[in-house]
Amino acid sequence: MGFFGKRKTEKRKEEKAEKRKEEKTEKRKEEKAEKMPEKEQKDWKVYIEGAGGTIVSKSILNGTARLKWLFRQESEYGNGWVAFGDSDTQEYVNDANNMSFVDFNTLANIEPAVVFVFYMPVGSDLEFRSDQTGKYFVDAQTGEEIRDTVQHPAQAAFEQNLKFLNQEIYPADFFEMLFTENKKIKVVRAGEADFPTGEVVLADPIAYLGSPYEMVLDKRILAGSYPVELSVCLSWIAGLRIAAARLLIRPGQAVHYEIAMPKGNKREDLGKPGVFSVFGVDTGLACFADGRLAQECGAFFEKWRKDHPEKNKYTDYFADLFQKSYEACPEFQNQGGSFLEWKLPESGQRAVLFSSGMGDGIYSGYWGLDTAGEPVCLTVLFMNPEYF
Repeated sequence: MGFFGKRKTEKRKEEKAEKRKEEKTEKRKEEKAEKMPEKEQKDWKVYIEGAGGTIVSKSILNGTARLKWLFRQESEYGNGWVAFGDSDTQEYVNDANNMSFVDFNTLANIEPAVVFVFYMPVGSDLEFRSDQTGKYFVDAQTGEEIRDTVQHPAQAAFEQNLKFLNQEIYPADFFEMLFTENKKIKVVRAGEADFPTGEVVLADPIAYLGSPYEMVLDKRILAGSYPVELSVCLSWIAGLRIAAARLLIRPGQAVHYEIAMPKGNKREDLGKPGVFSVFGVDTGLACFADGRLAQECGAFFEKWRKDHPEKNKYTDYFADLFQKSYEACPEFQNQGGSFLEWKLPESGQRAVLFSSGMGDGIYSGYWGLDTAGEPVCLTVLFMNPEYF
């Protein structure tokens, strides 16, 4: 036959084998499509991105049963949700061959109501009902009807946190808890802030530092340089967040905390028209800074804007500095950086910038006072870690 004849024969065999392989693949696709519910074939929809895998009885998937029971268990794989049909018997579900591990969205395409309870916690045990009043779930343990969408845990925690913030008084042990390390909280040294005048400013460093909208505090500290510590919350709900930041003023134990008031106002003025004990954050950042440094910052960026009219203060100036901070200390920062010891370009003196908990909002500072009433620290509160 010769070499070329053999090569032709081998090529024909390879082509036939490849064709048989393609035919088997197409057949498997057709079989899968036949098993897939008609709705899923036509307009399969992603209801929740990254929802994870769910165990569903095949009776639901092939349409011989309707969703009846939905419960959530601890699971190393998937999201822990398990769904049984109304005709499933104990014997049926005990057979692993009658169960499938599918994307949660596959179940949602069969019965979209499951989306409304997706964020319920592990241990949830629900019965699905559909009647003249609509589709809803009943908590099998309490009998409570669940007709409204269950919020994402982060959203629920965020709303609870909003109500908690900016109170006039908190117990001293709450602030101590914020800076006591455990599995959820890590205390991180973010740098030092210089206070050549002792006038303390709290502000969003990008939006308001050096502007009339910064918060200059009524109480002053001795001129000097002070370390800044961060309470970093490692939350399974919200990820890595800065729960609080504190300026360490002198050694000692704070036994009482009082809300920090703006310059010219005392605590007794709270509640009077035009008196506020909060500062605004609109870029997700806050800072400790001296009054003179704040003025220097304002003048620097006024000139910077004139020289760079088309550029953004964060992306074109601060982003690289935060990235370098992240690279120097990546363990307790989010990518891109969560805190920065910033040296002002002209004086070289430092302010410390940090992410503000869950982002934009209004926040308050609290003086930690010792038994003599002298300030030991100044803490800015962003989050109650217990909610997250």
